[in-house]
Amino acid sequence: MIIWITGASSGLGRELAAQYVRDGHRVCVSARGVEALEALAGEHAPGEIGVYPLDITDAAAAQAVFDRIVADVGVPDLCILNAGTHVPDRVTAIDPERFRQVMTINVYGTVTCLAALMPAFIARGSGHVAVVSSVAGYRGLPYAAAYGASKAALINMCEGMQPELAACGVRLSVVNPGFVRTPLTDRNRFSMPFLMEVDDAARSMRRGLASGRFEITFPKRFTWLLKGFRLLPIAVYLWFTRRLLRKG
Repeated sequence: MIIWITGASSGLGRELAAQYVRDGHRVCVSARGVEALEALAGEHAPGEIGVYPLDITDAAAAQAVFDRIVADVGVPDLCILNAGTHVPDRVTAIDPERFRQVMTINVYGTVTCLAALMPAFIARGSGHVAVVSSVAGYRGLPYAAAYGASKAALINMCEGMQPELAACGVRLSVVNPGFVRTPLTDRNRFSMPFLMEVDDAARSMRRGLASGRFEITFPKRFTWLLKGFRLLPIAVYLWFTRRLLRKG
């Protein structure tokens, strides 16, 4: 299987690449951090990991990278659009540039990759695309207005695209992890319940992708708790989050 993974220079994307290679798949990795990608490739046999540096906010570059992958190894069977960022924010110091950065990378960057790969997948009538979102997209959370909004947009976008793509023979999955120990979550200064190690998270994600499910979540106890929050009346939910702020 040919696999393209964005955001593969660290964290979940890097671990996914390593695990897929160990299972004998041909993996192509993208990220802005060229040195980190080359270090990852250097940990494996020559040719097992193809390095394709990319800033996903550059639509022309995303198309060029996908075209290079197709020319080098063929149309991927699985594309994992994992690249993203998280910058904590507070309502007492709203920073438009910070919001723009988060939305541009997380939403627009994902769309540039989708636009690059979808024509080939649709023409072939097969393929699997996984968009990595977050449980933060389920409901609004304090200090995560920009991040949560970007992840909610990805969930909504995937829900809208899935029926159309299924009719074309293309599988689409949205991945909503809880807390995973990565360089991004290392920035957090609050308790992270059910924090998963990155290798366990990658295995959970791979099992979900292999199952063919549309929505993939992990760890189950935490993600189903947050799903339950979506059923609460808004007044009850806001009361609960205000209590969390007072405790913090």
